[in-house]
Amino acid sequence: METISWDDFQKIELRVGTIIQVEDFPQAHKPAYKLSIDFGEEIGTKKSSAQITNLYSKEELLGRQVICVLNFPIKQIGPFQSEVLTTGFEALDGVVLIQPERPVSNGLRLA
Repeated sequence: METISWDDFQKIELRVGTIIQVEDFPQAHKPAYKLSIDFGEEIGTKKSSAQITNLYSKEELLGRQVICVLNFPIKQIGPFQSEVLTTGFEALDGVVLIQPERPVSNGLRLA
């Protein structure tokens, strides 16, 4: 495992947001959703493509808080531009989302 410095870690913008819209993404090569995530007034709403269809329905994602990387470059996925990376763990049955254990304000940075 490669070690990084504290300065390297601080460059990563890991922030919490609330999923406010979930759409199917049939154009994706692997099953995915198109998410709209609210990061609060300062940052606004960002879009993300997430391969989480194995474990989550669209209905259970609405209103869920997730942790995202905000400072990766935009990634073009077919006709969709993914602005943030929604984080999760790759388990045997699919990706398990990372989320705060209790509600917090949208836009807060991981400390």
